[in-house]
Amino acid sequence: MNVGLHAVLIIGAAVNVAPLLWMLSTALQPSGSALTFPPQIIPQSFHWDNFGRALAAAPLGLYLLNTLTIFVGAVLGALVTGSLAAYAFARIRFPGRDALFVLVIATIMLPAVVTLIPQFIEFRTLHWVDTFLPLIVPTWLGGGAFNIFLLRQFFMTIPYELDEAARLDGAGHLQILWRVLLPLSKPALATIVVFSFVLHWNDFLGPLIYISSANKQTLALGLYSFVGEYATHWNLLMAASFLMVLPVLVIFFAAQRYFVRGLQFTGMGGR
Repeated sequence: MNVGLHAVLIIGAAVNVAPLLWMLSTALQPSGSALTFPPQIIPQSFHWDNFGRALAAAPLGLYLLNTLTIFVGAVLGALVTGSLAAYAFARIRFPGRDALFVLVIATIMLPAVVTLIPQFIEFRTLHWVDTFLPLIVPTWLGGGAFNIFLLRQFFMTIPYELDEAARLDGAGHLQILWRVLLPLSKPALATIVVFSFVLHWNDFLGPLIYISSANKQTLALGLYSFVGEYATHWNLLMAASFLMVLPVLVIFFAAQRYFVRGLQFTGMGGR
């Protein structure tokens, strides 16, 4: 039983790691060797200078700054407004609460392309096109259905008696949220940060639609600059892509303990 399970996990891990290894292999090859047949899994010579050439070929530092600006603004919006909405669904009883929560969760099934054109018309009317606002402001309007669901489910695992004890000391809703629930919800908050980081770090469609200035491009959009009209430097593209993947891996492994625990408690408890 355990042998079969471990075999399946090893095969699954190999399938997921293979693209990353192929990316690193291509990044270390000389120009023109990426598409040779049969493909060279292990390069005959390692060209580590491809990473320096990739950094010099495009303003990746500027793209990194733009990406982090969007991420910080978006993750703050997700944490602030998402926690407020989750607290209301988890701790405040009001007419239609459960029906409204089901409606919020139902929006997860709504494809993003359905609202793409109305959102673009709205942001164009507000003169927000070619700014970071269309990529940041929506996260301040509720934080996203998944984040609300995750925090709400985690809040419901926290004993309600803690709220009552804080209320006896004169604490209001905001104080209970800030001083009682959020300090105990670090795993769920870390999960939201990791998900938001991966989402905005890899987002290509959003910046492609709303950003037109070269100095406002993000990393995901800036990688397209390595694709030429007549030729593509695959080794430099893979080198830049590998550098872009590394922060995601570091963040994930650093927050893995909180990430797993945050998902573990999702769906438990209820009031």
